[in-house]
Amino acid sequence: MESWEMIVNFFKQGGVFLYPIALIWAVGVVIAIERFIELTRASYGNRRLWDELQPMFEAGRFREAETRVTDSKSGLGHVMRYGMSRIASARRRDDIEKAMEESLIEVIPRLEKRTHYLATLANIGMLLGLLGTVVGLITAFAAVSQANPAEKASLLSASISVAMNNTALGLIVAITLLLSHMYLETRTTTIVDGLEIATVKFLNALHERRMDPEAQAAARAART
Repeated sequence: MESWEMIVNFFKQGGVFLYPIALIWAVGVVIAIERFIELTRASYGNRRLWDELQPMFEAGRFREAETRVTDSKSGLGHVMRYGMSRIASARRRDDIEKAMEESLIEVIPRLEKRTHYLATLANIGMLLGLLGTVVGLITAFAAVSQANPAEKASLLSASISVAMNNTALGLIVAITLLLSHMYLETRTTTIVDGLEIATVKFLNALHERRMDPEAQAAARAART
């Protein structure tokens, strides 16, 4: 209860600029939570799919792997579908690699979606806090210059409270949203790096399988 009263008094003493700053902070927190859930789901889906595909690649069961990724909605499944669809027609490793790089261009924006808003909202919140601080200081000096000597102390105290509350909330918004942005960017980079590593491992497994004479003979026997 005391905490709630403290928050209410904080906003009462902070002036009108605290409300848009609080709104910006709320929007940023919602975006950060949504992105965290989405990136966690993407990371888990990619990891689970790779645990299934890796034994298939090592055994050369690329047809089975292609069937597995057909219905996958994960980023890794999207990338692998592009690569496996080029196995029959591609003559060189570079052809498959370029196809998978093209699919990464489609996957990465989905992972980075809305994350950059957090840095923008952090800057706007901090600038609004600075504006509220300046307005509070201007009000303080104006009150001191025009008020009666007996009222100067109370008016100055109220105006300084407005300025400091805006500074405090602006810094809280900037710090929390920038930290969230940094964390989400790191998670996104980790997921993208994992996709690139999986791409390289898939290409290496495919190349080794093609270079293996016994595997080529088995593939020809299977086709006949």
